[in-house]
Amino acid sequence: MHYQNRRTWIALAIVVVLGAGVATSVLRPWHGGEAHANTPPPAPSIEVAAVVGQTITEWDEFSGRLEAVDRVEIRPRVSGTIDAVHFREGALVKKGDPLFTIDPRPYAAEVARAEAALAAAQVRAAHAQTEQVRAQRLLDDNAVSKREFDERINTARESNANVRAAQAQLDVAKLNLTYTRITAPVTGRVSRAEITVGNLVAAGTSSPALTTVVSVSPVYASFEIDEQSYLRYTAPGAGGGKANLPVYLGLANEDGNPHEGKIQSVDNRLDPKSGTIRVRAVFDNEDGRLLPGLYAKIKLGGGSPHPAVLVNDRAVGTDQGKKFVLVVDPANKLVYREVELGPNYEGLRVIRKGLKPGENIVVNGLQRVRPGDTVAPKPVAMAYRSELEPRGAVPDRKQAASEKTEAEGKPVS
Repeated sequence: MHYQNRRTWIALAIVVVLGAGVATSVLRPWHGGEAHANTPPPAPSIEVAAVVGQTITEWDEFSGRLEAVDRVEIRPRVSGTIDAVHFREGALVKKGDPLFTIDPRPYAAEVARAEAALAAAQVRAAHAQTEQVRAQRLLDDNAVSKREFDERINTARESNANVRAAQAQLDVAKLNLTYTRITAPVTGRVSRAEITVGNLVAAGTSSPALTTVVSVSPVYASFEIDEQSYLRYTAPGAGGGKANLPVYLGLANEDGNPHEGKIQSVDNRLDPKSGTIRVRAVFDNEDGRLLPGLYAKIKLGGGSPHPAVLVNDRAVGTDQGKKFVLVVDPANKLVYREVELGPNYEGLRVIRKGLKPGENIVVNGLQRVRPGDTVAPKPVAMAYRSELEPRGAVPDRKQAASEKTEAEGKPVS
């Protein structure tokens, strides 16, 4: 009996030891994970830059399109067969240069017929004039009746009228003959020949155009400005006046706005739907680089130099229609700051309100952080291109658009 109790106690001791080992093996990893979870993660490295303070001369920028001063659709004024095309497609032509020739033979024959008709009318008129003079002598001798004398006078007058009618028919025939030689109505660049040699063309406004000619220099740039810009720059009594307002233009592939021009006209009403008014500027184009229809970057205004606050556009986020930046405070925590934007200036954005020069703001990675986060600032220049877009590389526009969408769609607390 004593022996059985001893075996029982031994078995219980083994069970206790095994249970303690199992408990130790289960609890040790859990306590280690808890200690690991309580360790704060490292602060994310974020590119930040100091807000730039600079004295600038501010300009307003608009988008527009180039337009030709003169644009003429060349249509035939007489019917006939195209005999010749005298220009090279896309070439520059001067006013009066030949473009097309329509078969002139039918119109030359019409001129000859009209000349013959005029000659016959002149002969009849001369005969009627002679008869009138003879009738006058006979009337003086009472050898002819007054009625017969009046008839000869009327015949002479009718003959003179027939001469003028024949002359008019000859003028029309000669004019139609000149229309068979189609010339450039303005100096400019000619398009392609829409109708070629051997084709029959008809006269009239409903006939297809043979080609088009657009003037080259000067050239118009049409664009729309908002109400505030109109009141500031181009309204009657505005500072500087329309005639003295500087306007600069740049093409899509040009840096800046190298072409200088002047305001040519301002529309007579503001569109209440868009809140804009149409403006037209004129630019010299001696080299023909400004082609009608091209997109134009318009820089308008100017004024006295004034201090301004400038940031990179990548630093600006959108929160339900509001613009904001994330400011890095002395404790490296991010602070939400609403800002009011101005125009673009030499690649940076003017900030009207909300920032001071020297403050550090996040310039890349807004979508990865939130206000209140602690970050590890990585100082860069304000005009620095992100390490995601190294200098000399072509930026991925889809990726940039995706990042912008994420940044704008992210809720901000």
